[in-house]
Amino acid sequence: MFQSRCAGCERVGPVLCRTCRFALAAPPAMPRVTDVIAAVPFAGRSRDVLLGFKYANRRQLSHHLAGLLVNRILASGVRPSEIDAVTWAPTSRRRRNRRGFDQAELVARRVAAQLGVPCRRLLERQGGVAQTGLDRATRLHGPVFRASPAASGQRVLVIDDVVTTGSTLRSAEAALRSAGARSVQRAAVATTPALVGGVDHHPSRHYPSRHRPSQHQPLRRQRPAPPRTVVQGPWAA
Repeated sequence: MFQSRCAGCERVGPVLCRTCRFALAAPPAMPRVTDVIAAVPFAGRSRDVLLGFKYANRRQLSHHLAGLLVNRILASGVRPSEIDAVTWAPTSRRRRNRRGFDQAELVARRVAAQLGVPCRRLLERQGGVAQTGLDRATRLHGPVFRASPAASGQRVLVIDDVVTTGSTLRSAEAALRSAGARSVQRAAVATTPALVGGVDHHPSRHYPSRHRPSQHQPLRRQRPAPPRTVVQGPWAA
């Protein structure tokens, strides 16, 4: 018999249990990544929920994730009256066909509905290669988008689900501006800890037990990592 499970902790029950709902509602402080507005860090419980949303066909989560992003957008001082249209950075056609949906589109449409702003398909992705799975150097170049002429003169909020290098939303913004968009605000449900800085990267603190390495595996002695400088705030890369 099929049982529904929580996307965050796999507990039998609703797609997002009460505990995980509260965990997402009170994430760590999220400094702005340049001019990208992000609701939660892509780590720990938030990461598990987003992976379940993308890869386990838990589309019901789009409403809750959109609500988190809307709260962050409004808290950042962006008013619905300053947005003419909401759009999204589309995934590759192959990924969309495989999953049966575009996760960024689902979130964007929910965000638009909650803000009371029109949602429009203003971007088309050129080529069929998705960013997921590519090395960082390749992902830094970002996909190529073509924007609709309907973007001309519009104040656009462009949305993605997860920001890693930021290249996807930068490419989307560039295409919209080339089409004559009056202004472009980038936003995402989550961003990686490497972008915001100051987030503990220890795997046992960011992954549930089912994702941790087995305790029976022999431990390898590791050399201490060299010191590094972490840049925080609006200049984080």
